[in-house]
Amino acid sequence: MNLCIDQGNTNTKIAIFDQDNIVGLSVHENPDLQVFKKIFESHRPVEHVILSSVIDCQSDLLSFLQKHSKKFFWLDHHTPLPIVNRYETPETLGKDRLAAVVGAASIQKNTDLLVIDIGTAITYDFINAEGVYTGGDITPGIDLRLKSLHHFTQRLPRVEFDEQVGFMGTNTTTAIQSGVLYGIVSEIDGYINRHMRKYPKLSVFLTGGGAVYFEKRLKSAIFANENLVLIGLNRILEYNVKNN
Repeated sequence: MNLCIDQGNTNTKIAIFDQDNIVGLSVHENPDLQVFKKIFESHRPVEHVILSSVIDCQSDLLSFLQKHSKKFFWLDHHTPLPIVNRYETPETLGKDRLAAVVGAASIQKNTDLLVIDIGTAITYDFINAEGVYTGGDITPGIDLRLKSLHHFTQRLPRVEFDEQVGFMGTNTTTAIQSGVLYGIVSEIDGYINRHMRKYPKLSVFLTGGGAVYFEKRLKSAIFANENLVLIGLNRILEYNVKNN
């Protein structure tokens, strides 16, 4: 079995794969070594491990993962991939972006794909039907927009996100909430439309913690998959196990 770890700024998602199937899934704020010991005990045998992290990883955790797996891979810009990466600065490319693209390409093969990940930031990434990743865009996520409106103005309040807010606010609080929600909806629809004009057979994947707020509000048909990054990590892991 494979262990895939997606360590982000806020949470760490951990998945156990039996071939292409997720047989164990958990989300943690700050998982310690005991969490991983329990995973190895309850899912035997865990043979291969891949770790994607945007933060510094604890040395004791790295040692444990390397010691208790047959093959361990730390995802970075040197890691071989089952796609062609044409990003001009691969060392600065977010590992979650890369894994999400690989995940989408493993589900929808030989198709032009737009992958939208709604997290702390919102990322838009494109991979063509030949499996060539050329790049994408980054915009502020939900909380960043709410915080910046309060931080960079003198009188706008700090408000919480409300997915039930109506279109066009009737007071300052709902004006901010509606502006953020429907501003993102319009942004996403705009990105999809621009890509579809150039790639008529485009498929769109939506993932990330904020995807649930938008998947039913978009005009275009999309594939929502909250585990797209983990699926991509497993595909990268399988590719490297097979070729190393």
